[in-house]
Parts: sequence; C-alpha cells; structure tokens
Amino acid sequence: MKLYMVPLAPNPTKVMLYIAEREHLGTEMNIEQVVVNTVKGRHKEPEHLARNPFGKVPVLELEDGSYLTESLPIIHYLEDKFPDGCLLGTNAEERAKALNLERIVELQLAIPMGRYGHAVNSPLGYPKDEKLAERLLGEMQMPLDYLENGLADKGPFLFGSDVSIADLTLQSALQFIRYVEAEIFGERPMLRQWDASYRERPAPQSVLRW
Repeated sequence: MKLYMVPLAPNPTKVMLYIAEREHLGTEMNIEQVVVNTVKGRHKEPEHLARNPFGKVPVLELEDGSYLTESLPIIHYLEDKFPDGCLLGTNAEERAKALNLERIVELQLAIPMGRYGHAVNSPLGYPKDEKLAERLLGEMQMPLDYLENGLADKGPFLFGSDVSIADLTLQSALQFIRYVEAEIFGERPMLRQWDASYRERPAPQSVLRW
C-alpha cells in the first residue's frame, strides 16, 4: 500500500499520525509514504488526478490498485485490516464514543482552525481578514472549553487513558496553527499540558514538523 500525502496539511497528517501510533504499538503496516508536492502543483497533475479526481490528499492506494481518498475512511479501513491493537476500541460503545469525539474535534475545531490560520497568516497568500479571524476564534471557545473540561475529568488524552483519533485530528490541525504562528488555547492549562505531553511521544515526533 502507498499513502500519498503532504506533511503540513491536516488531513494527511492525521493519517500519518495514525500509522505512526499503530506502528509504535507494534503493528507493521508496511505503507510507503509518497509526498505529493502541492506547492509545485503536483496534486493537479494527471498522475495524481487519476488517483483522486478532486486533486486532494491523502490518498491510500490499496493492494488491488484502487484508492481511498478521505482521511477517516482510510483510518477505518486500516483499523479493520489490522484489528490487533486498534485505536477505536473493541466494542460498539467505545468505538461510537471515540468517533463522536473525533467528529466534534473535526467539525467544531479543526475546520474553523484551518480557516482561522488562513485569516491571520495564510501560507498560501490569502489576504488577512481580522473580522473573520475574530468570529472564528469566538466560535471555537465552546468546543475548546468542552475539551478542557474533558481533560480535567478523565485525561491525559482527549478520550481518556489512551490515544484516540480525536488526539490525532486535533494535533494535525494544531500543526498548521503553529506553522502560521497563531494561538488558540488561551487560558486552558489542561489543553496546553496535553499538547506538550502528546508531542513528546515517539510517534508524533516522527511525523510532526512544527
């Protein structure tokens, strides 16, 4: 299998973190990781469009030559293909709750974080938009409080005692925020502690660049 990715982008980073966490736990996936240089427009070239007609990453090329083009289905596929030591839990309740938290992080935080980063200091050259940045930061306060309170109740990870895909989703978005030199946590010591502790782990150190 091959994972077509670009290191800074949140969605590829989420899958890269997932693979690193599973391999750190002893699962040998043997997935070759191939950089698609989006700065040079490689994602819009025919070779990549044959993998994903939308011209996006990540793309997982399966052993039969077919492709998966969305980060969460890629993770689901790898959970099913390598079930020993999976991150989503072993029963229906655990899996549903872990996915529920990941969706909260993705929809309520990660997506607004990406728009916020571009509004304050876009690496793609988008114009700054202070009003949009202020609105997005305001919208993120409730989900940030939700995670802060959850860490205080059960930590050290977002879902409790073990790493879950919610941790991977938030860290992949935070890497972009760090890259554009923005700040979103405010006075939330539990989230700051979680961020520092998670990034000290071997798996994320092999993936995260910022």
